[in-house]
Amino acid sequence: VGLVYMFNLIVGTGALTMPKAFATAGWLVSLVLLMFLGFMSYMTTTFVVEAMAAANAQLRWKRMEKRKEDDEEDEDSSSGVSDSDVLLQDGYERAETRPILSVQRRGSPNIFEITERVEMGQMASMFFNKVGVNLFYFCIIIYLYGDLAIYAAAVPVSLMQVTCSATGNHSCSVGDGTKYNDTDRCWGPIRRIDAYRLYLAAFTLLLGPFTFFNVQKTKYLQIMTSLMRWIAFILMIILALIRISRGQAEGHPSMAQLSGIRNLFGVCVYSFMCQHSLPSLITPISKKRHVNKLVLLDYILILAFYSLLSFTAIYCFRNDTLMDMYTLNFTNCEIISIAFIRYFLGLFPVFTISTNFPIIAVTLRNNWKTLFHREGGTYPWVVDRIVFPAITLIPPVLVAFCTHDLEALVGITGAYAGNGIQYLIPAFLAYCSRKDTQLVFGTGTVNKHLSPFRHTFWIVFVLIWGFSCFVFVTANIVLSESKL
Repeated sequence: VGLVYMFNLIVGTGALTMPKAFATAGWLVSLVLLMFLGFMSYMTTTFVVEAMAAANAQLRWKRMEKRKEDDEEDEDSSSGVSDSDVLLQDGYERAETRPILSVQRRGSPNIFEITERVEMGQMASMFFNKVGVNLFYFCIIIYLYGDLAIYAAAVPVSLMQVTCSATGNHSCSVGDGTKYNDTDRCWGPIRRIDAYRLYLAAFTLLLGPFTFFNVQKTKYLQIMTSLMRWIAFILMIILALIRISRGQAEGHPSMAQLSGIRNLFGVCVYSFMCQHSLPSLITPISKKRHVNKLVLLDYILILAFYSLLSFTAIYCFRNDTLMDMYTLNFTNCEIISIAFIRYFLGLFPVFTISTNFPIIAVTLRNNWKTLFHREGGTYPWVVDRIVFPAITLIPPVLVAFCTHDLEALVGITGAYAGNGIQYLIPAFLAYCSRKDTQLVFGTGTVNKHLSPFRHTFWIVFVLIWGFSCFVFVTANIVLSESKL
């Protein structure tokens, strides 16, 4: 069940922008980069699992110390304190760590067992200094803003494409290769960009108010969303395969185009994102002995699925006709004659994204509150109920108002904030948690959930890769802007 949840979490909106990214970067470059980034994502996932185990051990250790202190207060100091109690009290002294381990192994053989959900924010506050914690929250907030901007643009884009092409002379011709400009007419005097902004305003008015409240009881909504997602993905793959088998395929993808790597990198990072949700996914699994192997199986399945979706897309459709949102390619009468399926696929992002938008908005709002929270302090009503929701909702809507280039939005979100969450933060968590574990439990301690990539080389490699990606993407953006 945990494996299914992780699959559902990773395969989301990012997958819909992947076919276009594949087409612009070339099939060989795309496949190699997808496999490499999948491997990197798996490695950092094992780092987060290891840090979760170390955090659980630290919390148990603190509770043991507190219990010991309470016992000492209750008992008379002369009533025979055992050697093990003394050793537990001096746990930070390396010379006395070996006896501690023997005592703990007798009392609690699984001190590193993951039984308590420790979120990434809590792990950051346990293992990082104050600057590190603030940088962590900054990275999470930027990522969530990017997420909301993508969602706020994707829904109006889908509605605009479906409704504008379903009127007048453009009946069901979204995916026929016709290139529309934002200034083209939609209905009468209303241009396509005006229609997009009207839909954006409606989307904000309908879903924006949820940011000011708590979103609860979403289980059945999430089940419905997952079901619709799978129906849509399977339908698209089958329709593309049927078209290819009939000899109607138009795609002639190139092998490599280096200019498309920047966006592909961002889209791939965004499409493998799950590290921030791992504590909620891994903790409920009862038997965690083979958790790393299960996660590896998940990544192999996801890699196969992304490859199947993207390859069927780039061989079925011409590169210049692939839409930012892949579902929109199936709203053409020539691809599928059944009107219900055309509208279902065309409007699929509207249904699924609309259910996720309030949840992510509330998560972002709560992260802002945590970042500014001071011990024992409370926020005034206006700040708590008006200011925080407003600073959550307004920026992504403004970004969506200025641009509806989904591939660029996904690319930039993945390449910057996604890079931090997927590579840098897990690497630092693994490094700092190992140092803390050695300090508290001694150098001989072995974390039962230690990553298979336990050598320090892998942490250094991930950090160098993460920082290199920042430099590469920034340089690429600067160079492409200067050419324009």
